[in-house]
Amino acid sequence: MARKQKAPRLHIIPLGGLGEIGKNLTVFEYQDDIIVVDLGSIFPREDMPGVDLVIPDTTYLEKNQSKIRGYFFTHGHEDHIGAVPYILRKIPAPMYGTRLTLALCEHKLKEHRLTGVAPMHEVEPGDVIKAGAFKVEFIKVNHSIAGACALAITTPVGVVFHTGDFKVDYTPLDGEPINLGRIAEIGNQGVLALLADSTNVERPGYTMSEKKVGQTFFNLFDKADGRIIIAMFASNVHRIQSVVDAAVHYKRKVCMIGRSMVNVTKLAMQLGYLKIPDGSLITVDELDRYPDDQITVVTTGSQGEPMSGLSRMAFAEHRKMELRESDMVILSASPIPGNEKSISRVINQLFRIGCNVIYESLAEVHVSGHARQEELKLMHMLLRPKYFIPVHGEYRHLHHHAELAKKLGMPEDNVVIAEIGDVIELDRNSLDVTGVVANGSVLIDGLGVGDVGAVVLRDRKHLAEDGLLIVVMGVDHDLGSVVSGPDIISRGFVYMREADELVDGAREAAARAIEAFGPIDASEWNHLKNDVRDSVQRYIYDAIKRNPMILPIIVEI
Repeated sequence: MARKQKAPRLHIIPLGGLGEIGKNLTVFEYQDDIIVVDLGSIFPREDMPGVDLVIPDTTYLEKNQSKIRGYFFTHGHEDHIGAVPYILRKIPAPMYGTRLTLALCEHKLKEHRLTGVAPMHEVEPGDVIKAGAFKVEFIKVNHSIAGACALAITTPVGVVFHTGDFKVDYTPLDGEPINLGRIAEIGNQGVLALLADSTNVERPGYTMSEKKVGQTFFNLFDKADGRIIIAMFASNVHRIQSVVDAAVHYKRKVCMIGRSMVNVTKLAMQLGYLKIPDGSLITVDELDRYPDDQITVVTTGSQGEPMSGLSRMAFAEHRKMELRESDMVILSASPIPGNEKSISRVINQLFRIGCNVIYESLAEVHVSGHARQEELKLMHMLLRPKYFIPVHGEYRHLHHHAELAKKLGMPEDNVVIAEIGDVIELDRNSLDVTGVVANGSVLIDGLGVGDVGAVVLRDRKHLAEDGLLIVVMGVDHDLGSVVSGPDIISRGFVYMREADELVDGAREAAARAIEAFGPIDASEWNHLKNDVRDSVQRYIYDAIKRNPMILPIIVEI
């Protein structure tokens, strides 16, 4: 008798966003159809010197490019769209998102000269998109950017609900609260699996409404006598609107500083998300035309980024604006994990200047865009999924979210804490991790994509920590002997004018290695370099217990 064919199962493959905050990318695959949710990036870690951006490894998508039916975006934050130009360049496919989300994606593609690389389809909450074996419904949620949506993905084996980043805000600034009614309807119809934001799962209670920040701004503006400088994420259009409203009320002009702040503000005004009365917006060149108590500056730099507007102002590196004692500086953001030191450095410098510095621990100048425990419980109870996969968080966040689901009655066997690259297979009756696909991180350095790997990072760290010692030798091609040098050049290791003895010793160590090598044939240059490197390295370590990078160079004469 013929063996019964196994029924197809849905594959969910996270290629980012698990065990980390950012770099979100999730693949949904059913037989010959794939849809992808979000194409995010993440800030480089401190142990990635020179790296500008980190994006997911998309080897699996490249191998299955013919199956991809579309990219679906939950919202326009960098950790969800930051990889768009790098991935779309290699793997173009139709893009689906709300108006602001796609406008931000389009701006990125334009900057990379990739305009038109893939068709863009603007959606509204409530729209349903057919993509191969999938149907994707966009559902309004609240977050710290306009146009955020959850996705209800109908598959042949059941409905998978992906919350994206969300919180429950009953009084949002745009007047459009999360669509809990539709979410409850989907729950009543039956949900196979839930993928839910885990970022704030450790925090009890509810996330404060964005309106509270607006009230705080009004209170602070009322007390300020000089200029007000507010640092925040450029993408937080609703909060920018709160600043504008307070500034207009107190008859202040508003100036945007920082490339991303200027670009996003301009885009949001064109799309109608940001409303600034005529005559209220001024340029940085116009600041000196107004008294200090009529100025409000909105800038980037809430994470202490060295090249951001606030950092350059704080360290007197900004060409057109310098901070002074009479300024009130408000940091309207919380630190992204890993950025705490950079932010502290900027705050300390602001206090040195004498500014009145306001940040999250001093006043309610920031609220999160992510759901806390009670909001997460509400989402679970409305949807009542059969299976649960926590996403968007470090491992501890995923663990706590899994425990929360179990406390709400989810059987332990129905919860999976996945790793990046895991292949999660599920159908109506089972949920398993069945394998792993190619995964990891691709490092972006300038225009280079993926050309900085582990070896290059190791060398950069070595150079940063220990410096470089260059040994230059001139070799006569015909005689096979060294006719000049060895000469020693130091960069980042020692100041040569004050280390004559050490430099002379390194030169003698190199000379001994050359002498012991004998006649030099061009085919043996690498062997000579290795001998010189080892000899100098031993000498340096024995002398001062340091281990610089040794770079022997042979010049043919």
